Amino acid sequence: MRAYSLLFLLLLAGCSSTPSNERYDLADDVAPKSSLTLDHIEDAQPRYESQSLAGNKDYTLRGKDYKIVDNNNEFTQEGYASWYGQKFHGHKTSNGEIYDMYSMTAAHKTLPLPSYVKVTNTSNGKVVIVRVNDRGPFHEGRVIDLSMAAAAKLDVIKNGTAPVKIELIRVAKPESPDEWQSANPHFYFVQLAAVTDENKAKQMAQQLEQDFATQVDLKKADAAEVYRLRLGPYLDRDEAITQRDKAKTSLYPGAFIITSQRELEQKQ
Repeated sequence: MRAYSLLFLLLLAGCSSTPSNERYDLADDVAPKSSLTLDHIEDAQPRYESQSLAGNKDYTLRGKDYKIVDNNNEFTQEGYASWYGQKFHGHKTSNGEIYDMYSMTAAHKTLPLPSYVKVTNTSNGKVVIVRVNDRGPFHEGRVIDLSMAAAAKLDVIKNGTAPVKIELIRVAKPESPDEWQSANPHFYFVQLAAVTDENKAKQMAQQLEQDFATQVDLKKADAAEVYRLRLGPYLDRDEAITQRDKAKTSLYPGAFIITSQRELEQKQ
């Protein structure tokens, strides 16, 4: 079973809760009490997705360094798979999503979040495709932590672990934005500055549009006499990263990326 460092989970998931045993309702992980048939659950369907802002930085845990894999390269790995279930169900994953034990997902120590992998149980030949959206497992010899649904389809649950081979499925970015951006739930912004003078903020926004040849988002912060200046919105995370890096090398070394739900931004 999964044995994460609780502090590590909180940091990767961006959770502000104080580390304690109260984060999860269950002390130990278990499968649901009722017997469920999960064979009808379909494999994850690989598609292009921008990497999440959370969970994709190199990190150190328990004195060991972990470097995030470049998803443009081939990647295969063999070892043991474990699984996680009811204890973590409904809680945040490392990229900020909500873990659903009935979805075809998984945790991996270094693959980009999200990414898609083919997992083969080498003891019985069964195969699944899962979407990696979490970090772990951190037991020696274990290479992937499967959702309960994925583990059930690979026949891993009864023994707790199984030998597997995992293969990264590389998905090319479509040339047409319409092919993938409609499925992206987020807007990306590059936060540059916040000023209290409205006229100055408007002048800065006009200058930023010229300097960066991009849209500039100027909004008054809620319940405060502060106007925030952001580049964007962008549907493509890569474009946001390019603009952030450009800003950091000019007059805005503290520039950073934030995300907003698309439907929320459209209502403002």
